[in-house]
Amino acid sequence: MALEIIILAAGKGTRMRSALPKVLHPLAGQPLIAHVLACARGLRADRVTVVHGHGADAVRDAVDDGAMRWVHQAEQLGTGHAVRLALDGVSGDADDTVLVMYGDVPLIEAHTLASLSAAAAGALALLTLELADPGRYGRILRDDDGAVTGIVEAADANPEQLAIGEINTGFMAAPRSLMTAWLSRLRNDNAQGEYYLTDIAGLAVADGVAVRAVQAGDELEVRGVNSRVELAAMERAWQRRLAEALMHAGTSVADPSRLDVRGRLSAGIDGFIDVNVVFEGNVELGDRVRIGPGCVIRDAVLGDDVVVHAHSVIEGARIAGRCSIGPFARVRPGTSLDEGARLGNFVETKQAAVGAGSKINHLAYVGDCEIGREANIGAGVITCNYDGVNKHRTVIGDGAFIGSDCQLVAPVTIGENATVGAGTTLTRDAPANQLTVGRSPQRSLAHWRRPARKPG
Repeated sequence: MALEIIILAAGKGTRMRSALPKVLHPLAGQPLIAHVLACARGLRADRVTVVHGHGADAVRDAVDDGAMRWVHQAEQLGTGHAVRLALDGVSGDADDTVLVMYGDVPLIEAHTLASLSAAAAGALALLTLELADPGRYGRILRDDDGAVTGIVEAADANPEQLAIGEINTGFMAAPRSLMTAWLSRLRNDNAQGEYYLTDIAGLAVADGVAVRAVQAGDELEVRGVNSRVELAAMERAWQRRLAEALMHAGTSVADPSRLDVRGRLSAGIDGFIDVNVVFEGNVELGDRVRIGPGCVIRDAVLGDDVVVHAHSVIEGARIAGRCSIGPFARVRPGTSLDEGARLGNFVETKQAAVGAGSKINHLAYVGDCEIGREANIGAGVITCNYDGVNKHRTVIGDGAFIGSDCQLVAPVTIGENATVGAGTTLTRDAPANQLTVGRSPQRSLAHWRRPARKPG
């Protein structure tokens, strides 16, 4: 028996007040619908169909992986109409399970939907939830014996029905043959003039088909996003969930409400993440990694015992164990630090390989550079790697010492244990084990006077 998933993602999202389709608004750095698709993939469905409408091309361009099927709903005639479009013209076995999901409900859990799909064997399965304040949700109607008899939308409910606490989440599953038959019988004689998918519950009861209610884990799972206010609340709920997972796995988080993970983060044990830290892309942290406040780390791997001090930015880098970075350092793509290397305050690196134990402690720029072991790069040193057209490399040997305020004009090589005197502009290779100095002679002009301001 196959599983066919239909994801409804055709709505404009008027309350978002945006030209961007609602399902493309970002949650944790990914479009809302990307989270839904990730859940669908976790269910290993035999077919995933996305019903799109407003901003159809943009939605497809953002998330199409070539494996899903796309159906365009040109007229927004309701959820029942959307599901009927998704099933039309596609073959399948009568007992295949059809599961309906929503592109703007990003926190639904795969295990919840697996339970819902299992309950749909020969029946209509509805995902429901008890709420103290049901608000705009449709209500589950039951008879005196507790059997489900139907669903009424809030807009069509009477006062007695509005007092019901059990709500319909919209997620449902049923055998393909039953779902197709019920969809063909839907009517649009309601307050909205739409074909409600929820009306199939009443049709199932009329046909003597069992309607089984499966309870969702919590409200977050089934909460949709319809405005920027709701999106912000969903973001914090998502981040809270991630922060708690990190803490359960052995990482301390200073304040879960001030952590943002916009991608995938894995962390070892006994680490510490301070406030206002942002992780983007794919980030891996080893054991005992400490991240100071205000840092941004993107697509990077940090080894055991790394310390990143406050307000540092790391992107596209590999940092070995026991390294220290910052504060206020910028580590750009292509940087690698070997064991115990140090980058200090206001140091910027790019395409730089820094050897074990080497130090760049203050106010330096190192780009397109290879630095050996136990080298020392002084304050204010820059590698002049760009001639306006091409990039050139600087090679610094093991144990080299570069004095403060030097300009290393690439391509240039500095030998092992070489010393470059402070203030040198190096345009030729510096030999190993020697001092190289390149300065203009110092002069003092006894009769020089500062310019004076002209009167008046």
